[in-house]
Amino acid sequence: MRILLLGVGTVGEAIARLGADRDWCEQMVLADVDAARAGALADRLNDAERFPAIALDASSTEAVTAAARQHRVDLVMNAVDPRFVMPIFEGALGAGVHYMDMANSLSKPHPERPYELPGLKLGDEQFARADAWAASGRMALLGMGMDPGLTDVFAAHAAKHLYDEVDEVHIRDGGDLHIPGFAFAPVFSIWTTIEECLNPPVVWQDGGWHTTEPFSAPEAFPFPEGIGPVECVNVEHEEVLLVPRVIDARRVTFKYALGADFIEKLKFLHDIGLDRTEKVRVRGVEVSPRDVVAAVVPDPITMGDRMRGRAIVGTWVIGRKDGKPRETFHYQMADAEETMARYGSQVVGWQTGFNPVIAMELIATGAWSGSGVLIPEQLDPDPYLALLDRYGIHHAVAEMVPGAHRPT
Repeated sequence: MRILLLGVGTVGEAIARLGADRDWCEQMVLADVDAARAGALADRLNDAERFPAIALDASSTEAVTAAARQHRVDLVMNAVDPRFVMPIFEGALGAGVHYMDMANSLSKPHPERPYELPGLKLGDEQFARADAWAASGRMALLGMGMDPGLTDVFAAHAAKHLYDEVDEVHIRDGGDLHIPGFAFAPVFSIWTTIEECLNPPVVWQDGGWHTTEPFSAPEAFPFPEGIGPVECVNVEHEEVLLVPRVIDARRVTFKYALGADFIEKLKFLHDIGLDRTEKVRVRGVEVSPRDVVAAVVPDPITMGDRMRGRAIVGTWVIGRKDGKPRETFHYQMADAEETMARYGSQVVGWQTGFNPVIAMELIATGAWSGSGVLIPEQLDPDPYLALLDRYGIHHAVAEMVPGAHRPT
């Protein structure tokens, strides 16, 4: 398989490093708006023929199409901020190749009732192009990172093997990961962090989507691996928009363990307008306030050796099996120091990045196939989880006592 990788930041670097060890990866073109960054990664991989580096503006559909054609790729892998989803998505379609991302097209709040009703939802712009992708005979696989991505595979596996009826699906992202010595240091893209944390979160309930206020419904979720209860809050996330399209669940939520201090800092950024993406003029220069924040906070890709603790992301499923109530938590756990030692990658980047690499292998070998706009829940989870076992990637299922802990 020949791949055009757009973006060689925290996650893109992990994808490239993991792809370097895979026989099915014939070539992976490293593309970034910063040519020097792409070139530096190519130098570290030490294989210029398999990993050529190019400069590419991801905001240009035409440039994406041209690069995909020039390098005769089979798949365009989107590893940049979600604001670039649509030009890359359309660029891959124009080139007649497969497409994969880890985040969906952006949402827009409801103009009158943002904390009650969704406006434009995550992924709506992409799903609107389903017919064009189906006609192309190519696959656009949406949301194939860690969360969304593996969390959706977990949901599909549970529905297929562990439950006769699924009532609820709840994604919980937490652990005890931290970066000592920094007052404000996001573990992944601050641009994406602001986007998903300050937008109205979406909840699926009783056959429809509705929204709520950011950071609402705090809940102490009991994470496994000895971590225990950690407070999680509602955050806008793709799984809530993806799971109900395939799995007939009555309720679906996503909650993230952000911590009270981090939440207060995000609220402050919002209060003074530093979360805005619209450009403002400063001393004759136009600049986006959010881009300023991104420029001054620590770059997550440089924080890998400073991170401590574990990141746990999983899918809590509530339903019935053989007429009896059942609850399970399907999760992946990654230790920051172990991940740096074993893979040379920052833990959140690696935890996100191994998933598209697994999906690429399944597409390359024909285990996953299809055309149109697809989501992980529509594909067979069994070969995916089998590859995690083959590559020694931790995943587990924890049985929970039915009714002992109720989602809020």
